[in-house]
Order: sequence, then C-alpha cells, then structure tokens
Amino acid sequence: MIVLEWLFLTIAPCDAAEPWQLGSQDAATPIMQGITDLHHDVFFFVILILVFVSWILGRALWHFHYKKNPIPQRIVHGTTIEILRTIFPSIIPMFIAIPSFALLYSMDEVVVDPAITIKAIGHQWYRTYEYSDYNSSDEQSLTFDSYTIPEDDPELGQSRLLEVDNRVVVPAKSYIRFIVTSADVPHSWAVPSLGVKCDAVPGRLNQTSISVQREGVYYGQCSEICGTNHAFMPIVVEAVPRKDYGSRVSNQLIPQTGEA
Repeated sequence: MIVLEWLFLTIAPCDAAEPWQLGSQDAATPIMQGITDLHHDVFFFVILILVFVSWILGRALWHFHYKKNPIPQRIVHGTTIEILRTIFPSIIPMFIAIPSFALLYSMDEVVVDPAITIKAIGHQWYRTYEYSDYNSSDEQSLTFDSYTIPEDDPELGQSRLLEVDNRVVVPAKSYIRFIVTSADVPHSWAVPSLGVKCDAVPGRLNQTSISVQREGVYYGQCSEICGTNHAFMPIVVEAVPRKDYGSRVSNQLIPQTGEA
C-alpha cells in the first residue's frame, strides 16, 4: 500500500512540495520544462562521468595493490593520457553551456504584448497585488493584499503554511507579465512549478513573463530572507480557463477593492 501511494504521488501532477519528494515539481510553463530537461541532460553526463571515474579508480586499486605490485612503477608522465584528460573535460562543459545559455536568454525574454500585467509588491510579511490593466469604479487599479492562512486555521484540503486568503488568479495559456518590487526590505517572488524566481528590491522594478500551460493551483514562497516571518509569506497562483477568468476577476477582486 505504501508503495502504491508513493507511485501515485510520483506520477500525479505535483504543484506543491510533497513529503520526501525527490526532484523538481511538475512543470507548468515552457521555461520550467526547459529547466527540467536541462537538469536531466546534465545529470546524464554526470552519471557517465561518475561511472567512468569509479571504474578507473576501482581498476587502479585492484591492479596496483601492494600484494600484486610490491615494487610500484615510476611513471613520470604520459603524453597521450594527458592530452585526452585535457580535451575531453573541455568539451563536456561546451555541451552543457550551449543549451544552458539558450535557456537563460529565453528566461530573460520580455513579452512585448502580454495579455495582462500584474504587479507584486512585497511587504513584511505579506504581499500586495495590483492588476494594472483593470480599473475599478473610482478609476484605480484593482489591488488586494494576500496574507498567509495561520497554521491553526486551515480548511480541509489546504496546505499548511502554503495557502493564502487571496490567490493570484491568472488565465491559462496566456502571456502574463509580472512586475515585482518591495516596499520595505528585499523579498523574492518564486513559484517552482512556473519556473519563476524574481527578486523584489525596494525602489526597483523587476519584471518577468510566464505562460501557464495548464489550469491548476501553484504554490511558492519568499526566497529571500526578509525578517522574522520570512517563512510565512507563501505565494498561490491559480490558473483558470480564459473563459472563466473575467468572471473570477469581477466576482472576487472588484468587491475586495471596493471594500478596501
């Protein structure tokens, strides 16, 4: 039964950290999928190098044991092996660097015409989100605060210390631009499943773009030590179908803005 449960947790989509989890969370954006693929490719070379070096080490220990070779050979140098051990370690980083730089440039790519723009402002110890493309009745942007739900007050099905009272609702399969900043001390807006980690620096605007490929709820946390309650600043992004996005914004965000 334990094995079946472990297999289910491994195969099922994992948009939040799981107990005893090994590896990354399931990718929900092309960037995160690229990060995962690059990790797997690099890990393949790491395994090959580990096996090869272990084989050489074991062979040396076996054949050059003091019982088999009481008088060790004195080898000053070997030109062939020195050339090989210089060329091959130089080629391997090149194979790793080419896809790595391609991924880095794609992560820094700025979407010219995003569907929506959301501004995330970090505070000690909560976040304020501003939907800059929508205005309320008083011609102000839709703004709301997002606080963590205390660990002694979660509802059934909510993750401990990962749930918030107001989620960030975004349309799936659309380009979204996030503008990240801070009002007091440095924070970080990071959601592993989306492949996003953007620092929030006071007095500076950083931006990042994502395109969520499937509906779901994605969890993240502040990744920059920001004070006493640094561990109590979760991030929850809920991706909904585009046809339902308008109603979610009008039903949830507009009343909260009016009350504020």
